[in-house]
Amino acid sequence: MITQPQQVTPLPDPDEERRRIQTERLLAYRDDGPLVAVLKGRLGRGLPPVPATLAAALAVIALAVTGVLTDGVILLVPSLVLVALVVPTAARDHLGRFDWVTPPLLRGAEFLTIILLGLAEGTPKWLLFVLIYIVGYHTYDTVYRTRQSIWPPAWIFKAGLGWEVRLLVIGAGAAAGQLTWVAAILTGYLVVLFSVESVTSWVRLDKASALTQAAAEQDLEASPEEVMEAATGDAEQG
Repeated sequence: MITQPQQVTPLPDPDEERRRIQTERLLAYRDDGPLVAVLKGRLGRGLPPVPATLAAALAVIALAVTGVLTDGVILLVPSLVLVALVVPTAARDHLGRFDWVTPPLLRGAEFLTIILLGLAEGTPKWLLFVLIYIVGYHTYDTVYRTRQSIWPPAWIFKAGLGWEVRLLVIGAGAAAGQLTWVAAILTGYLVVLFSVESVTSWVRLDKASALTQAAAEQDLEASPEEVMEAATGDAEQG
């Protein structure tokens, strides 16, 4: 009797799988948005993440120290600097020894830019605090989920505009002298988006976990005869 050889699916290489997960985590922590999604495939190898992000952060600090962030179009410059230097780093795999520093550097640069532009335009400090808080909450939620091997949906990063579009919106609002209104609208939108998505996702996960646990407990409580009867019934239905 001639039998066809069975095709064996090769197991993924553990080291390669570890690198893939590490890259996905760091990219998720970056919180890239729709602009990065559009440009990422057109950037080639891109820029080294840590040096480029650090240079962008130092440039923003230099603009603040020199006192040029006063009013007008100059207030858009910090956002443009960050976008120009950090967006090209998204094409990298983030597997370098120090590439894990990129997300906190980027988030710190984003928060610093929001604070500097808000203070320059006299935006209420409580509003700046809420804006930074909701972005920070989204970052915390992303980190906590990925550590539980639960990945946030891809659409939430695009709907949340990503750090790059958020900064461009804030910068444009500051340059136009309308930062308070722009920040209020952006903050309200992000509060609703991130809080609703987070709550519904965790509730759905809790329900799924409860059903799984209940099914497991039912299997443990069933007698051998009941298990055999259930298996026989399933087989007859098949």
